[in-house]
Amino acid sequence: MEQTMNNALGFPILSMLICWPLVGAAFLLFISRTNEKAIKMVSLLISVATFLLSILLFSHFDKSTHLMQFVERYEWIPYLNMHYHLGLDGISVLFVLLATLVTVLSVLISWESVKMKTKEFFICLLVLESAMIGVFCSLDFMLFYLFWEAMLIPMYLLIGVWGGPNRVYAAVKFFLYTLVGSVLMLVGIIVLYFYAGRSFNILELMTKAYPYKMQLMLFWAFFAAFAVKVPMFPVHTWLPDAHTEAPTAGSVILAAVLIKMGAYGFLRFSLPLLPDASREMAPVMLALSVIAIIYGGIICLAQTDLKRLIAYSSVSHMGFVTLGIFALNTQGVEGGILQMLNHGIVTGALFLSVGIIYERTHTRVIADYGGVASVMPIYASLFIVFTFASIGLPATNGFVGEFLILLGGFKASQWAGVLSASGIIIGAGYMLWLYQRVFFMETSQKVAGLQDITTRELMTLLPMVILIFWIGIYPNTYLSFMHPSVQHLLERVNGGSAPAVAVNAITQILR
Repeated sequence: MEQTMNNALGFPILSMLICWPLVGAAFLLFISRTNEKAIKMVSLLISVATFLLSILLFSHFDKSTHLMQFVERYEWIPYLNMHYHLGLDGISVLFVLLATLVTVLSVLISWESVKMKTKEFFICLLVLESAMIGVFCSLDFMLFYLFWEAMLIPMYLLIGVWGGPNRVYAAVKFFLYTLVGSVLMLVGIIVLYFYAGRSFNILELMTKAYPYKMQLMLFWAFFAAFAVKVPMFPVHTWLPDAHTEAPTAGSVILAAVLIKMGAYGFLRFSLPLLPDASREMAPVMLALSVIAIIYGGIICLAQTDLKRLIAYSSVSHMGFVTLGIFALNTQGVEGGILQMLNHGIVTGALFLSVGIIYERTHTRVIADYGGVASVMPIYASLFIVFTFASIGLPATNGFVGEFLILLGGFKASQWAGVLSASGIIIGAGYMLWLYQRVFFMETSQKVAGLQDITTRELMTLLPMVILIFWIGIYPNTYLSFMHPSVQHLLERVNGGSAPAVAVNAITQILR
């Protein structure tokens, strides 16, 4: 079985990270719903405390090994051989940190915008944070599935209760898409459980060799869940509706963390558990990724709604992520992981920015804006940073991730590399055109007289600005965490025995 390291901190920090938001949510139940200030303060303190715990985790992480760290394992359901089994490697630790940071920012951005059922709103945020952390920490397949499904409930409520005019349609569509994919993943988990001798231990399952046909079946079962969550073309249609109708905090968490879980699933399960099928299907995944990059970018050019444009840009940007992952080389995979973080930071910041101006104007129609830079100069300065990061300007985080992905993409397939590079040009087109229409042009009536961002709003956006330049200028801070885990993952994938003729034939078609 895969080895693990002793807990460097000496106490169950992963359980604390998962349980602390739940404790906060339970505490909110005893606060009167009329005392909104106390509700908001408790939610902020709980989310900040959880973020500080993740910083402690991050600072004590050993970057020199691929082994699972901070491991906890207790019997859960002995009859079924299920365990409460937690641990982190150099990939998952980065997303725990991202999830806790985004939750703090979501609490801050919701401080004034949530007008009804305030207590229930912040309870949903905290429960969602707990489930997100649990997904990245789980080393038991059924525990992972429990957290994976648990995320659906609070996000469904955030969209369906606090969303826009079409919130019920968007919430139901989100729930059905993700639930159908999850059911197929559950079937795959059960097949693995019986084949591996009644074990849900993810580390143990990775040591087994599975028949090639079984791998192909399981690959598509997992694809159903992970591709929907990414979302990949053509199962992406729930995302624009969910983003458009969700409250600002819901859009931020959805963009920054939840859609990363699909790509994380490919990294954690599809590649190491099903190496032969992953190599066989890599050209198909590269083709779908290229389609998503170009299609998402072109659709953005036709959008008239701010949130819908950013939502479709996520389809394009996540296409780069899956392109990097299924390039199956070091540059591609590390670039894909880094771009998952980058997308969470940049797109999360863009949704935060849209929420800020929406609170003032109550419109998301791009044509209603114009001349925002003349009345909100600080806001305009921050938004241009996020715009440049989104299009991959050098010295921003977007450049590093996309550069590594393109390197890996060219190594895997020249055509995939060339076609995906066109997505960068399209991305620059729709983002700069958006900025021109919103911030320049003639000042519209809805914009005239607007106040610039407040101190609270500035504090919400500044962490994203810092991370954009930190990763853009010195990306090795984060690459060094993932490198041993990525190398170990690729050794597992490339050490399989897929039929060479079949792989070469598909690869030649793509090239």
